Amino acid sequence: MRLYKTLIAPSLLVACLATSCANSNEAATAQEATNQPATALAQATAPQAAAAPATLKGALKDAFYIGAALNGRQAYERDEQAKAIIEANFNTISPENLLKWESVHPKPEVYNFEPADKYVAFGERNDMFIVGHALVWHNQTPDWVFEDGNGKPASREVLLKRMQDHISTVVGRYKGKIDSWDVVNEALNDDGTLRQSKWLQIIGEEFLVKAFEAAHAADPELELYYNDYNLWKPAKREGAVRLVRSLQEKGIKVAGVGMQGHYGLKSPSLEDIEASIKAFSDLGVKVSFTELDIDVLPNPSGRAGADIDATFEVDEKYNIYTDGLPDSVQQQLTQRYEELFRLFLKHSDKIDRVTFWGVTDNDSWLNNWPIRGRTSYPMVFDRNYQPKPAFEAIMKAAVNYK
Repeated sequence: MRLYKTLIAPSLLVACLATSCANSNEAATAQEATNQPATALAQATAPQAAAAPATLKGALKDAFYIGAALNGRQAYERDEQAKAIIEANFNTISPENLLKWESVHPKPEVYNFEPADKYVAFGERNDMFIVGHALVWHNQTPDWVFEDGNGKPASREVLLKRMQDHISTVVGRYKGKIDSWDVVNEALNDDGTLRQSKWLQIIGEEFLVKAFEAAHAADPELELYYNDYNLWKPAKREGAVRLVRSLQEKGIKVAGVGMQGHYGLKSPSLEDIEASIKAFSDLGVKVSFTELDIDVLPNPSGRAGADIDATFEVDEKYNIYTDGLPDSVQQQLTQRYEELFRLFLKHSDKIDRVTFWGVTDNDSWLNNWPIRGRTSYPMVFDRNYQPKPAFEAIMKAAVNYK
């Protein structure tokens, strides 16, 4: 396995933070990139004499891995400003959509590995902890996976073999390169019961065991994760505890639980998040925050999770900051990130990774969920590749932790 080597923190002022989620608004990013003066990035990467760490991975190197989810343009290194931010600040990366079934295995006999190859190569060159996401999910999986040749439901045996073959092929290709996989993604309802996905309906509960077994067989050194949103909710937390414990009782080695971390400015409470950190750690597994972002916009779903099927028609009353984020809201975002990272640092003995679901505001899936075409501000790096006050708040929390 490629292990992250502790580096002396580069003296850079570049920073960034960045959802089993939708494609980013990459075209706007490219347009904005062309409008930025060359001096801005040069100033952001100028050496500093101060001894204090100036990057996220430098500030947090004694606590946990810090990472971002990469989109296609970033994996292909077509966004130079984002590349500089990623290389300076992060020691772990996740693929936003590049390794989901519909992207890597769109047809029965067709695999499209080129984007994923680029993603893995980027991580290897930068000595990063590389994450794979996600092998078994009810979303972004082609219909053919669950059907026979006549459009009817596939048999249990056929679907099980397809799942095992897919996992063996994809995990096997990156054996020794990808360090951790989200094996099963979002298998639970918010009440803690198993989601009635086609995986469950056709194969039964055994699909969970079989998926983890196949991933382990393809690469025995992998860290295997269960990943889900809303794991701060008590009922769903208990459901995840039962799920992981059941796998453990069957001899499956679960390395960790991924708490996605799609949060709002006020909800969930720090107390609920902390209770889940403790509950999962008590299982003897690692805890990672795998898809962190903070939605500052009004949400018609009442922030009821991150189900990408829960979409709504365009309504301007949910897109209220098209001309920029008011300072009062920017302050709330800053405070929220500082509070979250203080909590993460408090439990750094339990937390292995914190990964942001995107690099800049323009990359975020929240620009198109739950309503398409919105202007969202969930990250700590803005659309001009500049650090927001929330970045400084995280650095402050890290310094105070030390």
